[in-house]
Amino acid sequence: MRSPRRCSRNGCPRQAVATLTYVYNESTAVVGPLAAFAEPHTYDLCEPHARSLTAPRGWEVVRHEGEFEPPPPTTDDLVALAEAVREAARPAPRPPQDDQNHPPAPSAGSPTSRRGHLRVIPPTH
Repeated sequence: MRSPRRCSRNGCPRQAVATLTYVYNESTAVVGPLAAFAEPHTYDLCEPHARSLTAPRGWEVVRHEGEFEPPPPTTDDLVALAEAVREAARPAPRPPQDDQNHPPAPSAGSPTSRRGHLRVIPPTH
C-alpha cells in the first residue's frame, strides 16, 4: 500500500489529515481537509497541528470547522495490497541445479526480491 502522507511539521510522525495553504495577497492562512494530491506551496498537517496553527501578526486563519479525517484507501492501494498478499502466498520456486556458469537467482522470499513498488519480506521464525 502507498504510505499515507505525513505531517509537514519537522519531526512529526503523524498522518496528515489537513492541508494548509497561504493566500499571500489576502494575508490569510487556510486550513482545510486534506487535498487529494500533495501540491507544491501547500503543507500537509496532522490534526493537532491543524487545530493549533497560528498565523503571523496581521494575518487571518480560516480553519475547517468539521472533523479532519484521513482519506480512505484508493482502489490502487487495495489492488497493491491484494497483489502483495498473493505474491507472499506463492510457494518459493525450486532452486536451479548447480550450474557454474549461472548462479542461482534470488528466490521470491529473499530480501532483494521486488515486484513493482512492493517488496516481499521473508517471514522471521
